[in-house]
Amino acid sequence: MTKIDYYFSLNSPWSFMGSARLAEMAAKNGATVNAVPVNLGAVFAETGGLPLPKRSPERQAYRMMELKRWRAFNDIPLVLEPAHFPHDESEGVRLVFAARQAGGDAHRLATELGHMLWVEDRDPADASVQNEAAQRVGLDADALRSTLSAEESQTQWNKETEDAIANGIFAAPSYVIDGEIFWGQDRLDFVERKLKG
Repeated sequence: MTKIDYYFSLNSPWSFMGSARLAEMAAKNGATVNAVPVNLGAVFAETGGLPLPKRSPERQAYRMMELKRWRAFNDIPLVLEPAHFPHDESEGVRLVFAARQAGGDAHRLATELGHMLWVEDRDPADASVQNEAAQRVGLDADALRSTLSAEESQTQWNKETEDAIANGIFAAPSYVIDGEIFWGQDRLDFVERKLKG
């Protein structure tokens, strides 16, 4: 069974917009998704990327134009400027790691946390919002938290981010199949071609 290593950020609208499509694509082609949250700020610092506030006005304006285009193309009711963007991802990442370790659908949980931010305009850093997101995908957030401390999660997040950079990841979302990197939700057609062989 083919494995897709999916590197994403819970703050990234691009990660969110491609997430459900990736899940459908993987299921259709008999692949599994290994959901790997990365600290995008640390990735940018090592690979030459810039966080959004430090980008030029021209790049920021084009990003907004692209968000509108992809919102329409994907028919997703995306909130372009959510009130809680960017939010502190650390507790959401903790839940994703805990779900993955417990054999739960970490990818689906990450997608739901993204939905809370980018569609419902709610705060994914809020514990009650996290609890609801987990419940929607059949998981118990409190039970997940009990299996992985915040300190353990931070250590794991740092390690997985370092490993991602070492493996050539420079932005999110990135999808890796057999060592080949596909960056951006607009590259999912190429991901599917790779899955079909």
